Amino acid sequence: MLRLVAEGCTNAEIGRRLFIGESTVKTYLLRIFGKLGVDDRTAAVTSAMRFGLLD
Repeated sequence: MLRLVAEGCTNAEIGRRLFIGESTVKTYLLRIFGKLGVDDRTAAVTSAMRFGLLD
């Protein structure tokens, strides 16, 4: 999911690609933000790159 965020996909686009609802995408992203200790998409991608979670 973070890879799709890094590509610039919207929540709706992510949902379509992963065959899940947009509200589920929002929930998952909020949980990811919490685990990474960030508050937004940009910070999540930056943190994921720093931790080596994204190539």
